[in-house]
Amino acid sequence: MQKHAPSVSVTYARNGRSTTSNELGMRVMQERAYERRGEQYLLIKSPPASGKSRALMFIALDKLHNQDIKQAIIVVPEKSIGSSFADEPLSDFGFWADWSVEPKWNLCNAPGEDGGKVNSVKAFLDSDDRVLVCTHATFRFAVDKFGVEEFDGRLIAVDEFHHVSANPDNKLGVHLAQFIARDKVHIVAMTGSYFRGDAEAVLSPEDESKFDTVTYTYYEQLNGYKYLKSLDIGYYFYSGSYADDILEVLDPSQKTIIHIPSVNSRESTKDKIREVEHIIDALGEWQGADPETGFQLVKKSDGRMLKIADLVDDDASKRDKVSAALKDPAHKNDRNHVDIIIALGMAKEGFDWIWCEHALTIGYRASLTEIVQIIGRATRDAKDKTRARFTNLIAEPDASEEAVTEAVNDTLKAIAASLLMEQVLAPRFNFTPKRTDSGPVEGFDYGEGGYKEGECNVGFNEESGKFQIEIKGLIEPKSKEAERICQEDLNEVIATFVQDKPTVERGMFDEELVPEELTQVRMGKIIKDKYPELDDEDQEAVRQHAIAALNLTQKAKQAGFKDDDGEEKANTALIDGVRKFAMDVRDLDIDLIDRINPFGEAYAILAKTMSEESLKQVAAIISGRRVNISPEEARDLAKRALKFKKEKGRLPDITSADAWERRMAEGVAYLARMKADAADG
Repeated sequence: MQKHAPSVSVTYARNGRSTTSNELGMRVMQERAYERRGEQYLLIKSPPASGKSRALMFIALDKLHNQDIKQAIIVVPEKSIGSSFADEPLSDFGFWADWSVEPKWNLCNAPGEDGGKVNSVKAFLDSDDRVLVCTHATFRFAVDKFGVEEFDGRLIAVDEFHHVSANPDNKLGVHLAQFIARDKVHIVAMTGSYFRGDAEAVLSPEDESKFDTVTYTYYEQLNGYKYLKSLDIGYYFYSGSYADDILEVLDPSQKTIIHIPSVNSRESTKDKIREVEHIIDALGEWQGADPETGFQLVKKSDGRMLKIADLVDDDASKRDKVSAALKDPAHKNDRNHVDIIIALGMAKEGFDWIWCEHALTIGYRASLTEIVQIIGRATRDAKDKTRARFTNLIAEPDASEEAVTEAVNDTLKAIAASLLMEQVLAPRFNFTPKRTDSGPVEGFDYGEGGYKEGECNVGFNEESGKFQIEIKGLIEPKSKEAERICQEDLNEVIATFVQDKPTVERGMFDEELVPEELTQVRMGKIIKDKYPELDDEDQEAVRQHAIAALNLTQKAKQAGFKDDDGEEKANTALIDGVRKFAMDVRDLDIDLIDRINPFGEAYAILAKTMSEESLKQVAAIISGRRVNISPEEARDLAKRALKFKKEKGRLPDITSADAWERRMAEGVAYLARMKADAADG
């Protein structure tokens, strides 16, 4: 097995801000959301454990008491998350009201199927009570049965909003579009990861534009913790059966959630019960189950007793007992309650175990959203917990396997996930064009020597976790929507880009790659498809901002900052890296940024993690399916060739020493051939 090389390693300042409350008992994120409580449509993008449930309680209470809203309906994806909205004595911490839900109106606790609870929703709508909690499914059935009009004058709050999609097959998405069209309800939508794993839009652009967005970033959240200082994210390859090698990455002294592979995946042995037994056996000598909690007791060779919660067991009564023991509020702050949790479909979003230090996931997860949710299990702040990590254990491609293509795809997806997490965990970028009249922006620290006239400056605001970066030749967004995308949605754009398989394949394994084919042509196409309502100039502005955010993060990582004693510097590593890159190139311009291969760094990490033989084989498979140029790409290249002609007064030359100029000329020649063939045909 190869040595573990984290693909992402971030360190934070631990300034304690995100866990400190104001006089109303609100943390920073909750206060920010509460300031927008008057909005009819509110979208809260905020990482796991940042306090979204409580933020909603504050907003809902204000809407019920001060905004003439009749009732609040809280909609959660699964029953277990309903407990996040249980009674809270908010007045004990300074707020002017308490949060309470009549037990009969928390339908997540009610027996029976979702379909059977629909009449309870109607009974609630007809009652004088104020708050209902139910699952997405119960809510969908109720809207189908009673129609959107029945909900007029109410607040609908949708937790884990990324389950919604603008796809007409997504029922909840259709209902929300109907509510927005009717315009008689208030909606608060909350999510820890606004991109969906399937790259579908969550809302249509016209519906989304009606929402006011509150963003609280992972960077602000983790930087503001009291204890957790660093987070490592890595993928790790194995050959043979994962159960034989799991102890290579599983440290039993760390509080760990293990997600075993889905039975349909390549990594699964198809016998999940045996896999759990094998893991337990590898950890030590089984001592039976604790009669009270149902946890498996395992004695390690050093005599220490491990308590393992098995959530994979098919016996529902056993599994429910373990699940109930994990949720027992009496043990919420007890670090020694349990040591390892083994799960398959459970213990993901909304699962709260603050002591988790390591989320170990075996087999690739098809959805980036799911990965973000699993990582969120380990990023809670807890006393004396200074490090957390996420490891994705993936089967190395094997030439003898029929499934070698699938294995290659899994590898590329793992790389995409780590690239995206890097963006999610980084500070926010605010890019501005460098002009003769550019000057320092208040609140930003411009490093040693301060702001330098005539140079491209990099400023950083520690408190807001924002970069202010000047780039020559950068196009600014003109429309409100393009501005919103550049400020709020760059991660969503990057998520689509890194999930585009041909893009990742070429970026990692095409030795003749001209980076602009990815940064300009592929990213350009993705922006066109994603935001067709924007004009050409705004599409180009969004493209430039997204590529700048992705490539500057990659360049900052490459600088590899260590102190003299080899220790990673505190939370300034990324900031120093961006500054160093900007200084090294002297003039930071958009053409230079476009000439960086966004996947160069990811390849360097892959080469460290995967055996040389497997790496060669992956490269061979990918180069075997390379398409030289498509008509669509040729059209895009020809468009860029016209822009080149405007700037240089001549068309690109096919014999030029510049690879990008040659590629544009090839696009023009390809189109000319197509036209000639059509004329001959």
